[in-house]
Amino acid sequence: MTSEVEIKAQPKARRAKVGEVTGISGDKTVTVMVESLVKHPQYGKYMRRHKKLQVHDENGLGQLGALVEIVPCRRVSKSKAHRLVRIVRPVEGQTA
Repeated sequence: MTSEVEIKAQPKARRAKVGEVTGISGDKTVTVMVESLVKHPQYGKYMRRHKKLQVHDENGLGQLGALVEIVPCRRVSKSKAHRLVRIVRPVEGQTA
């Protein structure tokens, strides 16, 4: 019985997303474009959808063109509800 209570007390796993940095605005904010595949409800064909998200970058690691991993977090500002976790692939020609 105690194991059931412990399982319910654990927080949900946060869903990480991977996207490309398309813009740097301000000191701790980067714009990341996340692409996903969505199945059409009627025809069954998969379509590419993209969304631009404002991401909180505390250490200023995000560079234009880098592939980054982001996770949802508590809202930092009106437009920022994600934070940068790590750089998956840095910009070519620069070390990370």
